[in-house]
Amino acid sequence: MSAGDTALLVVDVQDRLIGHIPNQETIIWNIGRLLEGGKILGVPAAATEQYPKGLGSTVSSLAEQLGEIPSKLSFSCASCEEIFDHFAQSGIVKLLVVGIEAHVCVQQTVLDMLASGFRVYLAVDAVGSRHPLDYDFALRRMESAGATLTTTESALFEWCEVAGTSAFKKISELVRQVSPDR
Repeated sequence: MSAGDTALLVVDVQDRLIGHIPNQETIIWNIGRLLEGGKILGVPAAATEQYPKGLGSTVSSLAEQLGEIPSKLSFSCASCEEIFDHFAQSGIVKLLVVGIEAHVCVQQTVLDMLASGFRVYLAVDAVGSRHPLDYDFALRRMESAGATLTTTESALFEWCEVAGTSAFKKISELVRQVSPDR
C-alpha cells in the first residue's frame, strides 16, 4: 500500500452494535488512528452505516473524522457505488478495510471488492465480530480469497514509506500512543 493508491474503508462501526463486540475500545482506537494517519498522509477515507434506523449512527469519535456516511441495507458496501466510483476515478486501486462485523458486512464487502478488481487489505486489530469463531473464520476466508492481513501500525508505516519527514514524526506519535487495553 502507499498513500497515493490506497483508501481506508470503515464498515458499519455503529453505536448499537459496537457494544457487543469484544475489544471494542481497541477497535475504535485503531480505526481512529488510521483515520488520523490517513489525514496526515493524504489517504482518502469513507465509511458506511448498516440500517442506521435500527443500529444507530457511526460511533461519534469516528464520525467526527469522516464526511458524509451513506447508509445501506445490503450487507456488502458495494451497494454504496458512489464511494467506489469516486475511489476508482481518483486512482485508488487498494483498500484498507476495517469495521464490524468481520463475518458479515466486512467479509461480504471484501469479497465483492476483490471481485471488482481492488487489492484489499484488512487491519485485523481494527476489525471485530461478536463471537471469536466468526472472527477467526472470516479472516481465514478473506485471506484465502486474496485479501492481505495486516495491522494498524504496519499500515500506518507502509503508507508513510520513509522516515525523517514531518509526516513520519506525526505517524510515530500515533503508533506510540498507549492502547486502551493496557
